[in-house]
Amino acid sequence: MEIDRRRFLASVGAGALAVMTPEDKAEALEHYMVDMLDDESPGHAHDHHHGPVPRTEDLDPRLLDENELLAEAAEAEAEFAAETEDHDHHDHEQEVTTPRGTGNLFRPSDTVLEPLPANPTLEDVFRLRFWPARHVLQSATHALKDGQPEENVLAGLLHDTVQNLIKVDHGWWGAQLYEPYVPEYVSWGIRYHGALRFYPDEEYGYEYPELYNRIFGEDYVPPEYIKQAAEYATKHPLYVSARMICVNDTYAFQDDMEVSLDPFVDIIGRHFEQPKEGLGYDNSPVAHMWRSIEMPWAPL
Repeated sequence: MEIDRRRFLASVGAGALAVMTPEDKAEALEHYMVDMLDDESPGHAHDHHHGPVPRTEDLDPRLLDENELLAEAAEAEAEFAAETEDHDHHDHEQEVTTPRGTGNLFRPSDTVLEPLPANPTLEDVFRLRFWPARHVLQSATHALKDGQPEENVLAGLLHDTVQNLIKVDHGWWGAQLYEPYVPEYVSWGIRYHGALRFYPDEEYGYEYPELYNRIFGEDYVPPEYIKQAAEYATKHPLYVSARMICVNDTYAFQDDMEVSLDPFVDIIGRHFEQPKEGLGYDNSPVAHMWRSIEMPWAPL
């Protein structure tokens, strides 16, 4: 996938970049790419930042003079000002904001979600709540064509789907969502892929994502909790499960790749323990998460 660096920087804004951590920047870029792949308008990147976002015009001019990335972002904002104003006007009309961590299903949208059938299965949820899901379908397709074990294929298919519910720390949330229903190999890999993606491993042919350097002009510096998680994962017997999600992930942003859920239905059947009551209704520790995915519009 080709990313227009200046257009992306304009969508972030110099004000947001000035206060975003490297983790915020990495997440913002990945979510931007997923939205592009799914033919959606990428959201403002301040949705992925923890605190208040200053306006670019309120930044100290000396900061723009000293920081080339912020200066370029400010120039790009001016270049794409009309598009940004249209987006801001649309947000104002919606009168709804989507703070950092908000899942795709909770974004302002005119789309009416089709109800899930009784006793919903993973396939039902995938087609009616996670769709179009091109990124994870591409990841699973690569694992399948590469002849990898079916558990690797399933892990690639599921690894980012929880972002429809919540985006922050999505590896941990995703593992929790699937743990009652999949082999430990799959859920463990989902939990730790988010930390390992920022650490290269020559043995598996996984390199540090050069796109981060190309977009931001700096190496990623992980926060301490991610560093600790990666160190723990590297020494764990199931390390390969998370590492292969990262490997398959790097092939999962292709504009011209046709994908379908159909090749994975049998794999789901063999490795996903579908509750007879339906996801969300089996009294599992995560049933509430599946009900939130099914009914994101439900009142509190």
